[in-house]
Parts: sequence; structure tokens; C-alpha cells
Amino acid sequence: MTFPALNNVKHQMQFMMKVLIMLTLLFLPLASICFSSADEAKTFYRQYGIRKGFSMRIRSSKKGTNNELRYFILVCSRAGTYVSQIPAESRSLPTQANECPSRITLTKREDKWYITHVIEERSHDLSPTKTSLFRGNRMMNLRVKRCIDLNAEAGVRTNKRTYQSLVHAAGGYDNIAFVERDVKNYISQQRRALGKEGDDQALLKHFSRMRELNKDFFFDIDMDEDNRIRDVVWADARSRAASQYFGDVVSFDTIYLTNKYDMPFAPFVEVNHYGQSILLGCGLLLSKDTNTFVWLFECWLLFMYHKAPQGIVTYQCQAMKNAITIVFPQTRHRWCLWHIMKKISEKLQGYAQYKDMKRTMKVVVYES
Repeated sequence: MTFPALNNVKHQMQFMMKVLIMLTLLFLPLASICFSSADEAKTFYRQYGIRKGFSMRIRSSKKGTNNELRYFILVCSRAGTYVSQIPAESRSLPTQANECPSRITLTKREDKWYITHVIEERSHDLSPTKTSLFRGNRMMNLRVKRCIDLNAEAGVRTNKRTYQSLVHAAGGYDNIAFVERDVKNYISQQRRALGKEGDDQALLKHFSRMRELNKDFFFDIDMDEDNRIRDVVWADARSRAASQYFGDVVSFDTIYLTNKYDMPFAPFVEVNHYGQSILLGCGLLLSKDTNTFVWLFECWLLFMYHKAPQGIVTYQCQAMKNAITIVFPQTRHRWCLWHIMKKISEKLQGYAQYKDMKRTMKVVVYES
């Protein structure tokens, strides 16, 4: 059997595999299928989930005496119960766990993988038209990754325009299997924080030299599983001393990105008795999620002699709010006035009495 449009043998095999999967999904029960490898079984169940309307993940696996995989379970991505220390009302993303019982069990016998147990019952609605964008099914091909790499090397920042260009090149949202967040995550993984060009070693040497000059200089570094730098935080002796006098209310944000690694710069700023801004410490972050902010705030609290601020002012960031609740439970958290006021025009500009509303709002805010 040949395919004129597919002159490459590898492409023909991939096409035949897709045809086989589609026929199997239509006519054969799951329990009657065997596979030549574990990867083939995972690919099949992933395609099966995409067609049915769910995504899958590996629940558990076992190895034999020779450390060879002999058994594993594939379940729906909404299986299990999600447990978190963060209150449900404070989470930046809702949990998708729904105790879904759907699963298949595969066992290896004589170099073949057999489905030995199947549960097709669901605890949630299926979405066949949306499954390609479920977390477990999203993927970027080599062409997309190469395009993102070239943009990053040229200094093009990862924003909505970059994602929109990829959507346009693919011919629309229906033709891509990833979302904007996947593009940002890929850039972060490729950047690998301060691990390029020997800058990580230079940073360590600089911090060590600063510590030698003044023993009150403190720094901390968060490493990943490959011992590469992810996040950095530091505070010099003057900042630590100032925190004892002016650390009652702190302003904190991560909107600065003017560095070659495109890493958010996170300063802790306070106002002294002369009305001048002073720096109490700062950091460089690889990502802006709850776990990163928890690590950063705990380090800063240690540097500031365990003196938590009475108040902290930030922009509207749910992950930041979660971390403040965990690390500074007694601190009063307020949003930055500038970020709030700039939304007046965004939210109210369409009203006929917009100018009067804006004038009244400024009087209430600035003259209260």
C-alpha cells in the first residue's frame, strides 16, 4: 500500500498509524488491543482521549527485577482529589481534579503490552472539540519552536503579538495545539535563568566577594534539579539596617524586565522620613507563580531579621496574593493606587458622563 502524497517512508508509517488509531477507536473495544511498546500504548490512549473528549496522564507504574517497566496505569487527567494549602478562594487557577474513575491498566507479557483492565465511566462532561488544548494534549512542533527561538535571539519579547503571529501562520486558532502560556513557558525553559555564558559563576563570585567585604550582606539562590540557577534574592547591609526603621509598609512589584534574560526584577521599596524611596532588597525571578513568590518572601523575611511589614502594596496578581497570605498572614495587603486609577479610563470611557465620573473618582481617592 503506497501513498503518492507521502514520499517519505517515515511519513507513510506515521500516516498508517493515525489511520489504524482512527479505525480502532471506531470499531474495536479497548480491552482487545495489544501494543509493541509502552510509548505506542500511551500515544494510542492520548489519541483516544482527544477523540472522546478528555486528556490522560500516568497514574502509577511498576518495574520488574531487572528494572524493566512491566505495568502502568493511564487515567483521565481529572482523576484524584486535589489537595492544596492555599484556600480555594485564593487560588489563581481552579483545580480540575474531579475524582474521575476512567482508566486503563496495561501489563507486559512476552514483549507485548496488553490492556488488562478498562473503566470508561466518567464523572464529568466530555469536550471533543476542545481536547487538543487540554494541558496533557498540548504540544508545539519543531517548526514552531524554531520560530520562537529565532524571535528570542532577535530580541523579540514574548507577548500577545508573538502568539498572534503563530496563530496567523497556522491559519487560525483551530489549527494550533498550544496556547499563549505554552509559548512563554518554552521561552523560560530555553532561557534557563542565569545558566548561560558563565554568568551564574560570575554572579556567585560577586556575591561571595560582597560577603567578604561585609558579613551583613546576605543572598540566597534557588536551584533547579540540574543545579542551575532559577531565582536569586539579595540585600546589602544598608538595606537590612534601614528595614529596622522604615520597613513598616513595603512596595513590591515585578514589572521591570530590562535585562538580557527577560527575568522579572523584584525590588522591595520603602519610603524614609525624608519622603525618599529606599531599597530594602531585590531579586531576579524565572517565573511569577505562587511557589516562587513564597520562596522569595521567606528569604526576604529571613534577611530582614524576621520582621514582617505591617503593610505591603502590590499590583493585582493572584499568585502574589497567595504567597502573601502564606508568608505574611498578619500583614495588610493593598493594591497599588496607580494600577487601580489607570483602569478608570479602560472601564468607564464608554459612558456619556465619563469625564464627570473620572473627576468625582479622583476627588474620592486623592482627597479622602
